[in-house]
Amino acid sequence: MALSRKLEFPGSQGAPLAARLDLPETEPHAYALFAHCFTCGKDVVAAARIARALTGSGIAVLRFDFTGLGGSGGDFSNTHFSSNIDDLVRAADHLREHFTAPSILIGHSLGGAATLAAAHLIPEVRAVATIGAPADPQHVVGLLEHGARIGQDGDAEVVLGGRAFHVRRELLEDLAEQPQAERISKLGAALLVMHSPTDELVGVDNARRIFDTARHPKSFIALDGADHLLTAPDDAAYVAAVLAPWARRYLPEPVGPTPDGGREGRVVVSGTRPGTLAQHIDAGPHHLVADEPLPIGDDTGPTPYDLLLASLGACTAMTLRLYAQRKHWPLADVTVSLRHSRIHAEDCTNCETEAGMLDRLERVVELDGDLDDDQRARLMEIADRCPVHRTLQSEIVIDTTGRTPNPRT
Repeated sequence: MALSRKLEFPGSQGAPLAARLDLPETEPHAYALFAHCFTCGKDVVAAARIARALTGSGIAVLRFDFTGLGGSGGDFSNTHFSSNIDDLVRAADHLREHFTAPSILIGHSLGGAATLAAAHLIPEVRAVATIGAPADPQHVVGLLEHGARIGQDGDAEVVLGGRAFHVRRELLEDLAEQPQAERISKLGAALLVMHSPTDELVGVDNARRIFDTARHPKSFIALDGADHLLTAPDDAAYVAAVLAPWARRYLPEPVGPTPDGGREGRVVVSGTRPGTLAQHIDAGPHHLVADEPLPIGDDTGPTPYDLLLASLGACTAMTLRLYAQRKHWPLADVTVSLRHSRIHAEDCTNCETEAGMLDRLERVVELDGDLDDDQRARLMEIADRCPVHRTLQSEIVIDTTGRTPNPRT
């Protein structure tokens, strides 16, 4: 059974955005970010059904309410299309910091237009899917019954989907300034356009314009008989059934098992976003973040040397536990404290190097349990035999080769 977690993170205008992260039962193969339709919300039926189906294919889905809508804070009247784009980027930042950056963007209606606009701001995105999206966000103006009055008076109250919303002139001005065609032509990701030929709110000609403007790889799926909001369960299920296998074609292949069936020894490190030092670390199905403290970095994770110390400490504790278990010794717990420093070689009495600076790793091992003196002494000897300790003290060969990244288009 898939898991669903409620999340909250700051939006583009500082107000907290309410979100829901739908997770598969196993480690996600990828993360997707879902943008809902204009004045809808993350819990609209279509979004929930699509997210549920995608988790069944191993894809985690984050859906959230834009500023001023649903459970999110802020004033809807102060929002516009650009703030929606910024909210999407903030959502991607939250995934990147706490989980894994989204490689898939999915947008419904105006949310689809927002994903097309935001894709170039989220470097990890490999695939974008739109559902009933307008080719130009200005299409929304035609849905506003008092659009002319808004432009003349500066604001007005409009009714959309049976609900009243206060809309200001800034929204119209922002919509008019969006270079959407240019964004679509330079998308830099695979595109899937899904649209109903009988869409009553956003005509199917919008799908043609998006598809013709975009570069390959691109695909089009007709949602025959579906309404704009995908209210029929079968329509939402069909969208999700198409999305998952399509997106997988453009996602990086998961690291496969080693010939002996294990997964140890394969680590991938990649940047989180331009302009920062933070790095994503994928160790098999596990995800870590490395960074530098302020002011050099953003202090979003341990430093590379902290991770090195953590490796030695963890290996030491594991080795001692395994040894004590085999010996049936009463070792209750192991605590390893470590520190890295640089010292002058002349200050080291048992080092072969006599000049210059040396790296020094200080390790303090605390053994908890009803152990006698001989057992404690033996365990301290075993601590120096842990695999990472041996690796650090042995001759290490590092082979470095260059590789050109695969193009995104």
